[in-house]
Amino acid sequence: MKQKAEEKKYVYGKHVFVTGATSGIGRACARLFARNGYEVTGVSRSAEEVTERFAGGGTLTLRPLDVTDEAAVKAFVAALPAVDIAILCAGMGVAGPAELTPQETTRRQMEVNYFGTLNAAQPCLTKMRRQGRGLLLVIGSIAGRVSIPMQSQYSSSKYALEAFTDAVRMEMRPFGVRASIIEPGDTKTGFTAARITEEINKAFAEDEETAAAYQDTMEKSIAKMAADEQNGRDPGSVAKVALALAGKKNPPARVPVGLDYKALMALLRFMPDGLKETILSKLYLPK
Repeated sequence: MKQKAEEKKYVYGKHVFVTGATSGIGRACARLFARNGYEVTGVSRSAEEVTERFAGGGTLTLRPLDVTDEAAVKAFVAALPAVDIAILCAGMGVAGPAELTPQETTRRQMEVNYFGTLNAAQPCLTKMRRQGRGLLLVIGSIAGRVSIPMQSQYSSSKYALEAFTDAVRMEMRPFGVRASIIEPGDTKTGFTAARITEEINKAFAEDEETAAAYQDTMEKSIAKMAADEQNGRDPGSVAKVALALAGKKNPPARVPVGLDYKALMALLRFMPDGLKETILSKLYLPK
């Protein structure tokens, strides 16, 4: 009876792999799953190797790993005994005008948010296919469904994750593997303080015409983003969505976090593009 109860609770199994596990959404996911009896391996560049045991029998082992190092990630995942659920949270943000964002900065954005997710997803999917079961949870963003002005590169990286997860879901279904993308909106994490703008500020300092065109608008836009994020949801709200999906045999394709964002996404499906752009411009391109 105990085995049947565990099978019902742990639909995909108990081994969980989490990227970005030492801060923000990744940390919240790693700890919530461990508190619920899962055996969690969490990684990040800044992690110090340690194992923590929880009252419900779960464990959380943190290990250092850079998700942009494809070979290292592949070897790391291959060495894990199993990956039943992968929660891919590692990410960072770039802000500034699309015209001015240096390609080097854009590549860094894509290396972490898209290729970092891809590097982790591919070996996890191989393990899941061979096991005949598994769940891939990708942390996307509302900005991956609605492009935000002054966040063109960040939105692009999250749009890419939407397409990737959709394809994975179709390809892996015959092997018993499911995939969903979780779409948080404004969330209170260290992401806000880590947002990258240095290269664009440097361009402003070197070119008065460019600064006159964009600097004031960019600063106000980023201040609006920061205020919204710091007044946003706790990262634990995203972790709760991930835990709920882990209990579903057929999880939905995408899940906006919170009733307000679910309503917004439903509304935007029927809203003309012109109206949507007017609203977003008023929010993020203040005069």
